[in-house]
Amino acid sequence: MTLERFASLSSEQLSAQLSLGMWYHYQDALLVPTSLPTDPQGMFSIAFAGDFSGQQLANIINFLAQQQFIVSAFCRYQPEPNLSPALCFYSETLSPSINPLVLNEFAHPLGFQLVQVSKPPILTKPGLLVMDMDSTAITIECIDEIARLADVYDDVAAVTAQAMAGKLDFSESLHQRVAKLAGIEQSLIDELKNSLPLMPGIKALCQVLKQHNWYLAIASGGFVPFAEQVQKLLELDEVHANVLEFKDKKLTGKVLGMIVDAQQKAVVLSQLQQRLNLPTQQTVAIGDGANDLTMMAAAGLGVAVHGKPKVVEQAQAAICQGSLLQLLYLLTIPVIK
Repeated sequence: MTLERFASLSSEQLSAQLSLGMWYHYQDALLVPTSLPTDPQGMFSIAFAGDFSGQQLANIINFLAQQQFIVSAFCRYQPEPNLSPALCFYSETLSPSINPLVLNEFAHPLGFQLVQVSKPPILTKPGLLVMDMDSTAITIECIDEIARLADVYDDVAAVTAQAMAGKLDFSESLHQRVAKLAGIEQSLIDELKNSLPLMPGIKALCQVLKQHNWYLAIASGGFVPFAEQVQKLLELDEVHANVLEFKDKKLTGKVLGMIVDAQQKAVVLSQLQQRLNLPTQQTVAIGDGANDLTMMAAAGLGVAVHGKPKVVEQAQAAICQGSLLQLLYLLTIPVIK
């Protein structure tokens, strides 16, 4: 089947043409089953979270070609039942990386997400996931919510936004923000801790990873009480976060000990990788802010999740909409073992 003929297929017809987990290429007007090397050295582009028609398939292949990613094979696969089938495209040559913002600009108006990866981690082998906490594992920025309690939200949120966008040194911003929280009762901190909203899909993702012997950790510029609560909710192996000082059951406005900033997050990932004796390929870091970029760069796969534009642009891949369970699309490419 030629690429032009794909355009006439509805999503239902395309699904009927492509068996799950089977690789294909097109040749002489035919759709030809094929196979990939057991250790593929090329690049992968993955389209997910969409209802893919033949026209979209043709559009994706043509778009990738314009970006010097020449598709040599593609497949339709489904990582697990709670995720819709995705399309994976393989280029046997290591083409230049496509900026994730460019991928987003193409895919989002068409109703799906598109990422590019090389040497992706393998779910069925032991691995390491290190995640940011605020606006990554949970949907809120805890420091901003504490600031609401102190009626200094606008002041603190403005500094938070600058720090997350990379316009202000994180450690400096943390001290500035925490200083504004002096006098908050510990009981209010406990109330907030006990009502943390998890990011959609993060619990299911952690459950799947634990089933496959992955080690799960938080490296957060947030605070220990909240990180420990997330650890409990997600059954994480360990957490690293900042320590708030309390006196007479009130915040003093100070942070104790070493600050978990961008560099320390990367140190946590590196130390865990060495302790677990894992290859870099089996390490994944996810986050949303500029202070996650160093950690993400140190990992085999760094993924921006609902990230700021600067973070999306510099990450290897980005999940910009929907459930974090979608990370499984990047860990379950067929035939990679």
